[in-house]
Amino acid sequence: MRTLNIPGDAFLDLISFRMKAYADLVKLRLSALVTFSAAFGYILGDSGVNFSWFNFLGLIIGGLLISGASGAANEIWEKDFDKLMKRTQNRPLPLNLISMKEAYWFTSVIAVLGILILWVFTNPLTTALGVLSMVLYVFVYTPLKRVGPIAVFVGAIPGAMPPLLGWTAATGMISHEALIIFGIQFIWQFPHFWAIAWVGDDDYKRAGFKLLPSGGKKDLNTAIQIMIYTLFLLPLGLLPTYFGLTGINSGIVATLCGVLFLGQTFSLMRDCSRKSALRIMFGSFLYLPIVQIAYLLDKV
Repeated sequence: MRTLNIPGDAFLDLISFRMKAYADLVKLRLSALVTFSAAFGYILGDSGVNFSWFNFLGLIIGGLLISGASGAANEIWEKDFDKLMKRTQNRPLPLNLISMKEAYWFTSVIAVLGILILWVFTNPLTTALGVLSMVLYVFVYTPLKRVGPIAVFVGAIPGAMPPLLGWTAATGMISHEALIIFGIQFIWQFPHFWAIAWVGDDDYKRAGFKLLPSGGKKDLNTAIQIMIYTLFLLPLGLLPTYFGLTGINSGIVATLCGVLFLGQTFSLMRDCSRKSALRIMFGSFLYLPIVQIAYLLDKV
């Protein structure tokens, strides 16, 4: 009887290939950023007296699994649309690197596992918020992307949920401080999403996605809306300092980052170009982690 002999290097290459495919399915880089925001919320909310690694690691692992399951479910839902867009046509499902049956099973398992870990390691409130975030992202935001820009508003809710989950995991309650860090990330979503939608407008139109405001046009009205939401970040960024959650130094950092972020929107209002939208997109990627790290370093 002959046995299948796979060379060691070939076997390792196969394992690496499969792992990369599953990492792409769960949008690992995005999930890692989401998890960072949850960790930020936890550390900011923790009193510092008896830091619980049990709760913290449970939040990180459970949050990462729930975020990954949400991303994978989104790719399952949009498989046929992803084939139409250049930026997504090389994802695992359009390329059939992972079968739909595999994707369904994998997504279901990590979703259930993530929920169970949050339940055991954190508290019911954090678990409920995690489930709500996943439901909103997968079953409301995802189908609404083909309906209109209301999808951005809905998507901003689960998008801003991670720091809130972190706070509730540390404190067991939703306080005004929790709503502040939720609000900053909620408002940040709008210039972030709209800049991405502006840059990828041709791709999104191929798939029938309608994310830009003002009738989906790349015009001055849309640029003004991006500017207005970015402007809101200036007073919001000072609220942690005002309420004594952080010191004055982080307030200065948040204001400087907000001013620089806002300045990029004026360029878009002036020329309505893809290049200016691209600057806003990259600016949004920098703004949030820099401000959150500043809050952590300046925690009172």
